[in-house]
Amino acid sequence: MCKGEKAEAKKRLRILCLHGFRTSAQILRQQVGKWGDSVTDKLDLVFVDAPFPAEGASDVEGIFPPPYYEWFQFDKEFLEYRNFEECLACIEDSMIKLGPFDGLLGFSQGAILSAALPGLQAKGLALTEVPKIKFVIIIGGAKFRCPNVAEKAYSSPITCPSLHFLGEHDFLRPHGEVLLKSFVDPVVIKHPKGHTVPRLDEKGAETMFSFLTRVENFIASEAPTEDIAD
Repeated sequence: MCKGEKAEAKKRLRILCLHGFRTSAQILRQQVGKWGDSVTDKLDLVFVDAPFPAEGASDVEGIFPPPYYEWFQFDKEFLEYRNFEECLACIEDSMIKLGPFDGLLGFSQGAILSAALPGLQAKGLALTEVPKIKFVIIIGGAKFRCPNVAEKAYSSPITCPSLHFLGEHDFLRPHGEVLLKSFVDPVVIKHPKGHTVPRLDEKGAETMFSFLTRVENFIASEAPTEDIAD
């Protein structure tokens, strides 16, 4: 990368993007691309695949091509998880190798992870070798239901700026509304679609740009005391 390109990248918010359950980095790249260049050109988006190949059918078969991946596995009640610690280690490894990152963006399973990671990091239970997460963008998210994870992730208010997409017909919308209560001053974009990354209408784009400006100001105010998470 030439010096000019490297300098330009530093001007944009660098975001690690976590895809949905049994999809992929490439699929999320296409989904977020619906926001248009006016948004994506302002962001340095890095998409990574989850560590585990899909163990079953994907809801996007016939819409997006394989391969498909999942971040971790869970039971029918979403109360017990398998490979969860390996998932967290994979995300941290990506942040070490590809970062540093300013924030996280997640959709569906990736959104559930993205929303919980600031709280887990603040407790010293995840992402201990990387700078603190400064903001999150949550699309179709929810809270972890496993008591052991939930009590650690949400026991204290999450203070970093957060932007939440809530779809009118998203089956996770009620859970996404509950998630809002764990964040201090969350910003919300409502849309008429279901469980998807929606296009941005004029109002949504205004909210997005306002949020990104808030994040930039927040990062500027935090810069003198920026630390590696304890």
